[in-house]
Amino acid sequence: MHNIALHIKMQDWLYILLVGVAFGMSLGSLGYSLLGYTLLDGALFGLLLGFSITLLSLVFITYMNKNILPKVREFFWLPLAIFFSFASGFLGTYLGSLTAEFLRLEMIAAFATSRLEIAFAIGLLTYIVGALLYRFVKMRNEKELIDHEYVKSRLGSLERQLNPHFLFNALNSIAELIHHNPNKAEMAILKVSAFLRNTMNEQPLLLLSDEIKNVRDYIELENIRFSEKIQLHIDGNMPLWRVPKFSIQLLVENAIKHGFLSSSKTLNISINFEQEGIVVSNDGEAIQSTKFGVGLSNLDQRLKLLCKGYVEIRSKNNPSFYIHIGVCCENNNRR
Repeated sequence: MHNIALHIKMQDWLYILLVGVAFGMSLGSLGYSLLGYTLLDGALFGLLLGFSITLLSLVFITYMNKNILPKVREFFWLPLAIFFSFASGFLGTYLGSLTAEFLRLEMIAAFATSRLEIAFAIGLLTYIVGALLYRFVKMRNEKELIDHEYVKSRLGSLERQLNPHFLFNALNSIAELIHHNPNKAEMAILKVSAFLRNTMNEQPLLLLSDEIKNVRDYIELENIRFSEKIQLHIDGNMPLWRVPKFSIQLLVENAIKHGFLSSSKTLNISINFEQEGIVVSNDGEAIQSTKFGVGLSNLDQRLKLLCKGYVEIRSKNNPSFYIHIGVCCENNNRR
Protein backbone atom coordinates (compact mmCIF):
# COMPACT_ATOMS: atom_id res chain seq x y z
CA MET A 1 0.00 0.00 0.00
CA HIS A 2 2.79 2.41 0.94
CA ASN A 3 4.65 1.84 -2.33
CA ILE A 4 1.54 2.49 -4.39
CA ALA A 5 0.34 5.58 -2.57
CA LEU A 6 3.64 7.25 -1.67
CA HIS A 7 5.98 6.59 -4.57
CA ILE A 8 6.48 9.67 -6.75
CA LYS A 9 9.06 9.21 -9.50
CA MET A 10 11.76 11.79 -10.20
CA GLN A 11 10.41 12.32 -13.71
CA ASP A 12 7.08 13.20 -12.10
CA TRP A 13 8.79 15.96 -10.12
CA LEU A 14 10.60 17.19 -13.23
CA TYR A 15 7.29 17.39 -15.06
CA ILE A 16 5.68 19.21 -12.10
CA LEU A 17 8.61 21.65 -11.96
CA LEU A 18 8.30 22.49 -15.65
CA VAL A 19 4.53 22.89 -15.39
CA GLY A 20 4.83 24.97 -12.18
CA VAL A 21 7.42 27.30 -13.66
CA ALA A 22 5.52 27.68 -16.94
CA PHE A 23 2.23 28.30 -15.10
CA GLY A 24 3.87 30.79 -12.74
CA MET A 25 5.50 32.72 -15.59
CA SER A 26 2.25 32.83 -17.57
CA LEU A 27 0.15 33.91 -14.61
CA GLY A 28 2.72 36.46 -13.50
CA SER A 29 3.02 37.94 -16.98
CA LEU A 30 -0.75 38.17 -17.33
CA GLY A 31 -1.28 39.70 -13.89
CA TYR A 32 1.48 42.27 -14.27
CA SER A 33 0.26 43.20 -17.74
CA LEU A 34 -3.32 43.74 -16.58
CA LEU A 35 -2.16 45.87 -13.66
CA GLY A 36 0.12 47.99 -15.82
CA TYR A 37 3.43 46.59 -14.58
CA THR A 38 6.42 45.46 -16.64
CA LEU A 39 5.74 42.19 -18.43
CA LEU A 40 9.29 40.88 -17.97
CA ASP A 41 9.21 41.50 -14.22
CA GLY A 42 5.92 39.60 -14.07
CA ALA A 43 7.42 36.61 -15.90
CA LEU A 44 10.51 36.57 -13.66
CA PHE A 45 8.42 36.94 -10.52
CA GLY A 46 6.16 34.08 -11.62
CA LEU A 47 9.24 31.95 -12.40
CA LEU A 48 10.61 32.53 -8.89
CA LEU A 49 7.29 31.64 -7.26
CA GLY A 50 6.75 28.52 -9.38
CA PHE A 51 10.31 27.31 -8.82
CA SER A 52 10.40 27.94 -5.06
CA ILE A 53 6.97 26.34 -4.45
CA THR A 54 7.82 23.26 -6.51
CA LEU A 55 11.26 22.92 -4.93
CA LEU A 56 9.87 23.06 -1.40
CA SER A 57 7.11 20.63 -2.39
CA LEU A 58 9.72 18.17 -3.64
CA VAL A 59 11.72 18.44 -0.39
CA PHE A 60 8.77 18.38 2.03
CA ILE A 61 6.62 15.74 0.33
CA THR A 62 9.56 13.42 -0.44
CA TYR A 63 10.68 13.62 3.19
CA MET A 64 7.11 13.06 4.40
CA ASN A 65 6.54 10.04 2.12
CA LYS A 66 9.83 8.36 3.00
CA ASN A 67 10.26 9.16 6.68
CA ILE A 68 6.92 10.07 8.26
CA LEU A 69 3.88 8.48 6.61
CA PRO A 70 5.25 4.89 6.54
CA LYS A 71 5.69 5.10 10.32
CA VAL A 72 2.22 6.35 11.25
CA ARG A 73 -1.30 5.00 10.86
CA GLU A 74 -2.98 5.68 7.54
CA PHE A 75 -5.63 7.68 9.43
CA PHE A 76 -3.06 10.50 9.87
CA TRP A 77 -1.92 10.59 6.22
CA LEU A 78 -4.51 13.11 5.05
CA PRO A 79 -3.94 15.79 7.74
CA LEU A 80 -0.16 15.43 7.39
CA ALA A 81 -0.41 15.71 3.60
CA ILE A 82 -2.57 18.83 3.97
CA PHE A 83 -0.06 20.39 6.34
CA PHE A 84 3.03 19.70 4.21
CA SER A 85 1.34 20.69 0.94
CA PHE A 86 0.11 23.92 2.49
CA ALA A 87 3.54 24.59 4.00
CA SER A 88 5.15 24.14 0.58
CA GLY A 89 2.87 26.73 -1.01
CA PHE A 90 2.98 29.16 1.91
CA LEU A 91 6.74 29.11 2.44
CA GLY A 92 7.46 28.92 -1.29
CA THR A 93 5.39 32.03 -1.94
CA TYR A 94 6.88 33.89 1.02
CA LEU A 95 10.48 33.01 0.16
CA GLY A 96 9.90 33.62 -3.56
CA SER A 97 8.56 37.09 -2.91
CA LEU A 98 11.48 37.90 -0.59
CA THR A 99 13.90 36.71 -3.28
CA ALA A 100 12.15 38.89 -5.87
CA GLU A 101 12.40 41.85 -3.50
CA PHE A 102 16.11 41.14 -2.94
CA LEU A 103 16.67 41.04 -6.71
CA ARG A 104 14.79 44.36 -6.96
CA LEU A 105 12.12 43.05 -9.28
CA GLU A 106 9.07 45.27 -9.59
CA MET A 107 6.32 43.81 -7.39
CA ILE A 108 2.61 44.56 -7.19
CA ALA A 109 1.63 46.58 -4.18
CA ALA A 110 -0.38 43.76 -2.59
CA PHE A 111 2.77 41.75 -1.94
CA ALA A 112 4.24 44.61 0.05
CA THR A 113 1.16 45.10 2.23
CA SER A 114 -0.42 41.61 2.38
CA ARG A 115 2.43 39.19 1.84
CA LEU A 116 1.26 36.71 4.52
CA GLU A 117 -2.36 36.71 3.33
CA ILE A 118 -1.33 36.05 -0.28
CA ALA A 119 1.08 33.31 0.83
CA PHE A 120 -1.75 31.74 2.85
CA ALA A 121 -4.10 31.77 -0.16
CA ILE A 122 -1.47 30.26 -2.48
CA GLY A 123 -0.74 27.64 0.21
CA LEU A 124 -4.37 26.51 0.03
CA LEU A 125 -4.20 26.42 -3.75
CA THR A 126 -1.02 24.33 -3.54
CA TYR A 127 -2.81 21.79 -1.35
CA ILE A 128 -5.62 21.43 -3.91
CA VAL A 129 -3.10 20.88 -6.71
CA GLY A 130 -1.17 18.44 -4.48
CA ALA A 131 -4.34 16.45 -3.78
CA LEU A 132 -4.99 16.11 -7.51
CA LEU A 133 -1.37 15.05 -8.02
CA TYR A 134 -1.69 12.43 -5.29
CA ARG A 135 -4.77 10.93 -6.96
CA PHE A 136 -3.04 10.88 -10.33
CA VAL A 137 0.14 9.26 -8.99
CA LYS A 138 -1.79 6.68 -7.00
CA MET A 139 -3.93 5.70 -9.99
CA ARG A 140 -0.82 5.50 -12.21
CA ASN A 141 1.05 3.35 -9.68
CA GLU A 142 -1.94 1.06 -9.20
CA LYS A 143 -2.16 0.57 -12.97
CA GLU A 144 1.57 -0.22 -13.16
CA LEU A 145 1.20 -2.74 -10.33
CA ILE A 146 -1.75 -4.42 -12.05
CA ASP A 147 0.20 -4.56 -15.34
CA HIS A 148 3.21 -6.01 -13.53
CA GLU A 149 1.12 -8.67 -11.80
CA TYR A 150 -0.56 -9.55 -15.10
CA VAL A 151 2.79 -10.01 -16.83
CA LYS A 152 4.07 -12.05 -13.88
CA SER A 153 0.96 -14.24 -13.94
CA ARG A 154 1.14 -14.64 -17.72
CA LEU A 155 4.81 -15.64 -17.57
CA GLY A 156 4.05 -18.16 -14.85
CA SER A 157 1.36 -19.67 -17.05
CA LEU A 158 3.73 -19.86 -20.02
CA GLU A 159 6.49 -21.48 -17.96
CA ARG A 160 4.06 -24.06 -16.61
CA GLN A 161 3.37 -24.96 -20.24
CA LEU A 162 7.07 -25.08 -21.04
CA ASN A 163 8.48 -27.27 -18.28
CA PRO A 164 6.21 -30.26 -19.03
CA HIS A 165 7.02 -29.78 -22.73
CA PHE A 166 10.68 -30.52 -22.00
CA LEU A 167 9.99 -33.11 -19.34
CA PHE A 168 7.72 -35.22 -21.54
CA ASN A 169 10.37 -35.32 -24.27
CA ALA A 170 13.09 -36.29 -21.78
CA LEU A 171 10.91 -39.04 -20.29
CA ASN A 172 10.24 -40.41 -23.76
CA SER A 173 13.97 -40.63 -24.34
CA ILE A 174 14.44 -42.49 -21.07
CA ALA A 175 11.53 -44.84 -21.85
CA GLU A 176 13.35 -45.96 -24.99
CA LEU A 177 16.50 -46.71 -23.01
CA ILE A 178 14.89 -48.74 -20.24
CA HIS A 179 14.28 -51.82 -22.37
CA HIS A 180 17.68 -52.20 -24.04
CA ASN A 181 20.13 -50.32 -21.78
CA PRO A 182 19.05 -49.95 -18.12
CA ASN A 183 22.42 -48.47 -17.10
CA LYS A 184 22.08 -45.63 -19.59
CA ALA A 185 18.49 -45.15 -18.49
CA GLU A 186 19.63 -44.73 -14.90
CA MET A 187 22.29 -42.22 -15.95
CA ALA A 188 19.70 -40.35 -18.02
CA ILE A 189 17.37 -40.07 -15.02
CA LEU A 190 20.19 -38.58 -12.96
CA LYS A 191 20.95 -36.09 -15.74
CA VAL A 192 17.28 -35.09 -15.99
CA SER A 193 17.28 -34.54 -12.24
CA ALA A 194 20.41 -32.38 -12.45
CA PHE A 195 19.01 -30.46 -15.41
CA LEU A 196 15.74 -29.69 -13.63
CA ARG A 197 17.60 -28.54 -10.52
CA ASN A 198 19.63 -26.14 -12.65
CA THR A 199 16.56 -24.74 -14.41
CA MET A 200 14.14 -24.45 -11.49
CA ASN A 201 15.07 -20.82 -11.00
CA GLU A 202 12.06 -18.59 -10.30
CA GLN A 203 13.58 -15.71 -12.24
CA PRO A 204 12.15 -15.55 -15.79
CA LEU A 205 15.49 -14.26 -17.14
CA LEU A 206 18.75 -16.21 -16.90
CA LEU A 207 22.32 -15.19 -17.61
CA LEU A 208 23.13 -16.19 -21.17
CA SER A 209 26.04 -18.27 -19.86
CA ASP A 210 23.66 -20.23 -17.61
CA GLU A 211 21.25 -20.80 -20.50
CA ILE A 212 24.13 -22.11 -22.63
CA LYS A 213 25.15 -24.42 -19.77
CA ASN A 214 21.59 -25.76 -19.68
CA VAL A 215 21.78 -26.33 -23.45
CA ARG A 216 25.01 -28.29 -23.09
CA ASP A 217 23.46 -30.44 -20.35
CA TYR A 218 20.38 -31.01 -22.48
CA ILE A 219 22.42 -32.10 -25.50
CA GLU A 220 24.50 -34.39 -23.32
CA LEU A 221 21.26 -35.96 -22.11
CA GLU A 222 19.94 -36.35 -25.65
CA ASN A 223 23.24 -37.81 -26.84
CA ILE A 224 22.61 -40.77 -24.55
CA ARG A 225 19.64 -41.51 -26.75
CA PHE A 226 21.26 -40.57 -30.09
CA SER A 227 24.70 -42.11 -29.51
CA GLU A 228 26.72 -38.86 -29.58
CA LYS A 229 25.34 -37.85 -32.99
CA ILE A 230 24.46 -34.31 -31.86
CA GLN A 231 27.32 -31.80 -32.08
CA LEU A 232 27.06 -28.30 -30.60
CA HIS A 233 29.09 -25.39 -32.02
CA ILE A 234 29.20 -21.99 -30.32
CA ASP A 235 30.72 -19.19 -32.38
CA GLY A 236 31.77 -15.72 -31.25
CA ASN A 237 32.14 -14.05 -27.87
CA MET A 238 29.22 -14.60 -25.52
CA PRO A 239 27.56 -11.27 -24.57
CA LEU A 240 26.80 -10.46 -20.94
CA TRP A 241 23.05 -10.66 -21.48
CA ARG A 242 20.08 -12.12 -19.72
CA VAL A 243 17.69 -14.16 -21.83
CA PRO A 244 14.32 -15.82 -21.17
CA LYS A 245 14.69 -19.18 -19.46
CA PHE A 246 14.66 -22.16 -21.87
CA SER A 247 14.82 -19.86 -24.91
CA ILE A 248 17.87 -21.34 -26.66
CA GLN A 249 17.25 -24.80 -25.22
CA LEU A 250 13.81 -24.84 -26.84
CA LEU A 251 15.27 -24.10 -30.30
CA VAL A 252 17.92 -26.79 -29.80
CA GLU A 253 15.21 -29.23 -28.76
CA ASN A 254 13.21 -28.26 -31.84
CA ALA A 255 16.25 -28.87 -34.07
CA ILE A 256 16.79 -32.35 -32.60
CA LYS A 257 13.12 -33.23 -32.93
CA HIS A 258 12.76 -32.14 -36.56
CA GLY A 259 16.30 -31.91 -37.93
CA PHE A 260 17.69 -35.43 -38.31
CA LEU A 261 17.90 -36.53 -41.95
CA SER A 262 18.36 -40.15 -40.92
CA SER A 263 19.30 -42.19 -37.87
CA SER A 264 22.89 -42.45 -39.08
CA LYS A 265 23.64 -38.78 -39.76
CA THR A 266 25.30 -36.41 -37.33
CA LEU A 267 23.30 -33.27 -36.55
CA ASN A 268 25.37 -30.10 -36.15
CA ILE A 269 23.74 -27.30 -34.15
CA SER A 270 25.34 -23.83 -34.20
CA ILE A 271 24.75 -20.88 -31.89
CA ASN A 272 25.95 -17.45 -33.09
CA PHE A 273 25.75 -14.12 -31.28
CA GLU A 274 24.83 -10.92 -33.11
CA GLN A 275 24.52 -7.29 -32.03
CA GLU A 276 20.97 -7.60 -30.72
CA GLY A 277 20.15 -11.25 -30.96
CA ILE A 278 21.10 -14.90 -31.18
CA VAL A 279 20.99 -17.23 -34.19
CA VAL A 280 20.40 -20.95 -33.66
CA SER A 281 20.85 -23.04 -36.81
CA ASN A 282 21.39 -26.66 -37.81
CA ASP A 283 22.26 -28.72 -40.88
CA GLY A 284 19.25 -31.00 -40.69
CA GLU A 285 16.05 -31.21 -42.67
CA ALA A 286 14.56 -28.05 -44.14
CA ILE A 287 11.72 -26.34 -42.31
CA GLN A 288 8.42 -27.42 -43.88
CA SER A 289 6.06 -24.92 -42.25
CA THR A 290 6.55 -21.37 -40.99
CA LYS A 291 3.62 -21.70 -38.60
CA PHE A 292 4.77 -21.80 -34.99
CA GLY A 293 3.76 -24.68 -32.76
CA VAL A 294 3.19 -24.53 -29.00
CA GLY A 295 6.86 -24.26 -28.05
CA LEU A 296 7.83 -21.51 -30.51
CA SER A 297 4.61 -19.57 -29.84
CA ASN A 298 5.39 -19.81 -26.14
CA LEU A 299 8.93 -18.49 -26.67
CA ASP A 300 7.70 -15.65 -28.87
CA GLN A 301 5.20 -14.55 -26.21
CA ARG A 302 7.81 -14.64 -23.44
CA LEU A 303 10.25 -12.60 -25.54
CA LYS A 304 7.55 -9.97 -26.15
CA LEU A 305 6.59 -9.79 -22.46
CA LEU A 306 10.13 -9.77 -21.08
CA CYS A 307 12.26 -8.03 -23.69
CA LYS A 308 10.01 -6.54 -26.35
CA GLY A 309 11.68 -9.12 -28.55
CA TYR A 310 10.59 -11.87 -30.90
CA VAL A 311 11.65 -15.10 -32.60
CA GLU A 312 11.61 -15.55 -36.35
CA ILE A 313 12.67 -18.06 -38.99
CA ARG A 314 15.73 -16.72 -40.77
CA SER A 315 16.18 -19.59 -43.24
CA LYS A 316 13.96 -22.54 -44.15
CA ASN A 317 16.35 -24.56 -46.37
CA ASN A 318 19.22 -24.27 -43.89
CA PRO A 319 17.13 -24.30 -40.71
CA SER A 320 17.90 -21.14 -38.80
CA PHE A 321 16.05 -19.24 -36.10
CA TYR A 322 16.78 -15.73 -34.89
CA ILE A 323 16.00 -14.58 -31.34
CA HIS A 324 15.79 -10.80 -31.08
CA ILE A 325 16.59 -9.91 -27.47
CA GLY A 326 15.18 -6.37 -27.60
CA VAL A 327 15.15 -4.06 -24.59
CA CYS A 328 15.45 -6.28 -21.53
CA CYS A 329 16.03 -4.03 -18.51
CA GLU A 330 19.19 -5.98 -17.68
CA ASN A 331 20.61 -5.77 -21.21
CA ASN A 332 21.48 -2.08 -21.48
CA ASN A 333 25.13 -2.79 -22.33
CA ARG A 334 25.57 -4.05 -25.86
CA ARG A 335 28.84 -5.39 -27.12
